[in-house]
Amino acid sequence: MIESHSILEPLKTAQHFVPPSARELRSQAVYRLQIGLFGLCAMLLIVGLANVIRDRIRLTDSVDPIQEVVAVDAKPTKTASDPLADIGVVPAADPSPAPTPAATPTASALPVPGMETTGDPAAQTAP
Repeated sequence: MIESHSILEPLKTAQHFVPPSARELRSQAVYRLQIGLFGLCAMLLIVGLANVIRDRIRLTDSVDPIQEVVAVDAKPTKTASDPLADIGVVPAADPSPAPTPAATPTASALPVPGMETTGDPAAQTAP
């Protein structure tokens, strides 16, 4: 069995702060400088990448003049329709306006009993 006092000897005197040597100070300064420069380079690369991405998006979003010419020459496309609504199985998603009843004929346009009616009002004759 190992005795506990042989592993860690108790302190018999006070320990004092030992200032770092010039070599240790220089090593810490170089390490901090390396970390700072690495951080600056990383930020520069991130900003550059974001700028490239933004430029590519701007290029793809710009309107191509040939598309405007094609759009003017193109025939209007038929809007998508619902086949089930077309055959009357389900109601339409956007109902078409209800047909308005035809205007009621005026008294002068009503047929007179006993007169023959044809398509032409001038051709109507009395019996």
